[in-house]
Amino acid sequence: MKMSSIDNKILLAFYGDDFTGSTDALEFLTRAGAKTALFIEPPTAEQLEKYPGLNAFGVAGKTRAMAPAEMEQTLLPAFEKLKQTGARHVHYKVCSTFDSSPTTGSIGKALDTGMAVFNNKCVPLLVAAPVLGRYCLFGNLFARMGIGSNGKIYRLDRHPSMSKHPVTPANESDLRLHLSKQTAKKTGLIDILHVSGGKEMLGNEWAQVVEQGFDVALFDALYQEQLLAIGELIDEQANDKTLFSIGSSGIEMALGQYWNQTNLLQPVAEWKHPGKAEPLLVIAGSCSPIAAGQITYATAKGFEQVLIDAPAVSDNDGQSVKAGIDKAVELLNKGKSVIVHTGGAGQQQAVNLPAQKLGAALGLLACDTASKTALKRIVIAGGDTSSYAARAMGIEAVEMIAPLVPGAPLCKATAPGSPVNGMEVNFKGGQVGGENYFEVLMNGKNI
Repeated sequence: MKMSSIDNKILLAFYGDDFTGSTDALEFLTRAGAKTALFIEPPTAEQLEKYPGLNAFGVAGKTRAMAPAEMEQTLLPAFEKLKQTGARHVHYKVCSTFDSSPTTGSIGKALDTGMAVFNNKCVPLLVAAPVLGRYCLFGNLFARMGIGSNGKIYRLDRHPSMSKHPVTPANESDLRLHLSKQTAKKTGLIDILHVSGGKEMLGNEWAQVVEQGFDVALFDALYQEQLLAIGELIDEQANDKTLFSIGSSGIEMALGQYWNQTNLLQPVAEWKHPGKAEPLLVIAGSCSPIAAGQITYATAKGFEQVLIDAPAVSDNDGQSVKAGIDKAVELLNKGKSVIVHTGGAGQQQAVNLPAQKLGAALGLLACDTASKTALKRIVIAGGDTSSYAARAMGIEAVEMIAPLVPGAPLCKATAPGSPVNGMEVNFKGGQVGGENYFEVLMNGKNI
């Protein structure tokens, strides 16, 4: 298997629990200077050879929408394949709002599976990602309303959106308690007072957490610069074998900062402007009120809406979806930017289709529309549905080409035999972006 040019070894391989979260990790690795590709499935040796010089790679999974038994069946072989690459770090990447429950997307089940494969004595857990508006204080997670926006910050169990998530509503902000409902493994805390004390104090606290028999070490963080010492500490734990970790893209941020400081990687100094892509196609499967606000804003700016009947999708009514495709194609060919959605945005309990069914339908819609138009760029909005949409679009891998909104990079798709092959694609979770998100993506305007 062909490995990285850096020490002939992959620095980090991650498995994301959904597609939008995986592109988030892709972004921060690429920003740090790591040549990174994001695959839909664990790549074969032959696939990796098609992307020479990789320093890191990821797998965009869909375990966030799975029951624990299915998660284990999926993750066990996936983790084994990632381990076989000899990567220095293997990271199970979760949403920065820790979306999970004992029955759906169980991070506890991922922890149990990862520890069985990698046999690390203690697993680092870092969920804070200050640049994304995610903060952890004394074990409690706080989240800004809207990534890449100026929204208010709420404790997770009081967050207007996450506390009402249609599948995994946040009812506990203490991540230790949240995780304890999903696994028997014990979580210790390295709190903000010790994180603020720098590397030496962090090291002492890590040693105590390990000595006290905790299986997991949760790191607090409030400021982006605090991630540097955390990254150094985490990297030190990977000296003799692959280190398994769990967390948000804060893991990639922390390690990237440390690798930049040690000159192992050189951060990207400047990005080529991607230019405008007008008309733009947006496929929205999100139920988030943030997405609803973005649709309202874009419509006021001249975007056209095409509604797909949600019950029709659930009943496999192809005629309804075809009518939506025909309307979208007509508008796009007239130069109009289009948002296709089910009307569920902002109505978290009103439209609750299975993510697999809705995502697959929206992905096929994107492909069919792309085959009949001269589109340059497509946006897929919806964390739970994005993994299924990407698979339906025939995507093998994506690579970042420009940062536009933190946590949702603009990418180029490799999709052999698909109409979207070579196209620019953007996948965003429901919490990402300000109200002008779709306008930013249309204009290709860096923020």
